[in-house]
Amino acid sequence: MNLRDSLLAVLVALLWGLNFVAIDIGLHGGGQDFPPLLFVAMRFVLVVVPWIFFIRKPEVGWKAIIGVGLFMSAGQFGLLYLAMALGMPAGLASLVLQAQVLLTVLLAAGVLGERPSRRQMAGVVLGVAGLAVVAVGRSAVAPLLPLLIVLAAALSWATGNVIVRRAKAASGLGLVVWSGAVVPLPLAGLSVLVDGPHTVLASLSSLQAPTVLSALYTAIFASLVGYGIWNRLLASHPSSAVVPFTLLVPVVGMSAAWLALGEVPTAPELAGGLILLGGVATAVLTGGTRRQRRGAEPLPGRGACLAGSDADDGGRLAGVDVPRAGVREADVR
Repeated sequence: MNLRDSLLAVLVALLWGLNFVAIDIGLHGGGQDFPPLLFVAMRFVLVVVPWIFFIRKPEVGWKAIIGVGLFMSAGQFGLLYLAMALGMPAGLASLVLQAQVLLTVLLAAGVLGERPSRRQMAGVVLGVAGLAVVAVGRSAVAPLLPLLIVLAAALSWATGNVIVRRAKAASGLGLVVWSGAVVPLPLAGLSVLVDGPHTVLASLSSLQAPTVLSALYTAIFASLVGYGIWNRLLASHPSSAVVPFTLLVPVVGMSAAWLALGEVPTAPELAGGLILLGGVATAVLTGGTRRQRRGAEPLPGRGACLAGSDADDGGRLAGVDVPRAGVREADVR
């Protein structure tokens, strides 16, 4: 990538790292706990309205738009916010969520017909070992349920990654806004069922300034700016050039949580986190896929391309470009 796009990727990592602190403040600020699923619904109302009336629908199938909305937005953030509401520290959440890179490698093997290289698989194994260390350390001081929910959020994000890369939308911002329209009604409805209509109405009628500011930050900076830039970078560059910048997210997230929230990771959490990031780095910095689907033909100047259909009105997804050097890593936010 050129210098401009590299700086944009760093900016996105910074925005996303700070996002975890913003979420924590919104959930617990103002002396009250805000319903997490309702908070996600609020975030995506701000993502969608009024922008959907001014931004054209991306030129991808409806299945891709709905899939990104369900997995990358509703699933990922619904589970993440729930875990943080249940006590998952913001800094640790920013770290564990990076398991999505490893999960994307595995999903790409099954869904996209890619065979991970030995180095990628070594990264996955190393990352799983790091997660195990984090889980053991976490279980000594707190329940494991929030950590498991964050891992489920990572799996949902990984599924969205595969859909985003296959869709190859020309407008990253358009994909963010239009897929975001899938989120508010289902999650608001779930919040009514889980938290009760009285709690939902009481929370909306007594909104605190920290919650409002947090929702604005997560919607404007993390979603519209962050995802808009990121989806555009994924559509314009090989994933091997974009993915490594996500390694900065937990560094920013844990540092910000330490400074703003006083969160200090335990020794096992820190050690496991370093092992996890080592696994992610192994997968995205040195890994590659060595095989494309049968029938694939190379594209001039872009390496090989997996066989697949272009997006059409039936929602079929486009094929996936493989980087010039034969590397095909996990696509991330």
